Amino acid sequence: MAEDMLRLEGVRKTFDGTEVLHGIDLTVRRGEVVAILGPSGSGKTTLLRCANFLERADAGVLEFGGECYDLARATKREMAAVRRRTAFVFQNYNLFRNRTVLGNVMEGLVVARKMPRAQAEEIARRCLERVGMADRADAYPAQLSGGQQQRVAIARAMATDPEIIYFDEPTSALDPELTVEVLGSMRRLAEDGMTMLVVTHEMGFAKNVADRVVFMEDGIVVAAAPAREFFDHPANDRVRAFLRTVGGEGLGK
Repeated sequence: MAEDMLRLEGVRKTFDGTEVLHGIDLTVRRGEVVAILGPSGSGKTTLLRCANFLERADAGVLEFGGECYDLARATKREMAAVRRRTAFVFQNYNLFRNRTVLGNVMEGLVVARKMPRAQAEEIARRCLERVGMADRADAYPAQLSGGQQQRVAIARAMATDPEIIYFDEPTSALDPELTVEVLGSMRRLAEDGMTMLVVTHEMGFAKNVADRVVFMEDGIVVAAAPAREFFDHPANDRVRAFLRTVGGEGLGK
């Protein structure tokens, strides 16, 4: 069995007096794709952001790549150390509007990692090729569709050679045709063995690409199972009701 890449234990987070994460435990193994499903407001995105220190959790432990961190008390140096080994793909791309596609992918390598521009450009072009965007390297984000912008965001994440990529609803802002483009890029990443933790509402991706599914509601994990088992043999009535609502019951049979 593959070693654990990431383990979260006892993650708690409160906003404005309301606890939105109630002591979450989650493990992701090296090379594994884990999909997090659940209704809106269940704490999925908050958990993802806490795991990468984009939000400061109130309590909890992160074990990542053999190192252990207190989520509530981690220093800036510790947070930076984790982020250097991870990447995050947001719902709304977060591309620099005044940079070309190539410039967006190179930015983190040149600015944050002080990589020579020629080396950064070589890596960026290779990553753009992998997501089918090499021919738009000189375009600006405003000249691209949403699906193309998200594929550039994926290329940017890949460029830093992360040990894990976090995806926060990467297709939620896209129409169905563009969604297919982005999911195709994510599927290829999975086939290449990239470790991925994916908050998504795409049931087909969760069943057919993810190794495991975690179902959250009201800030707790209600169920967790291998992907096929999650869909074909729901663990409880709440999961069954959710799958009926989203059309995921029996998906892919």
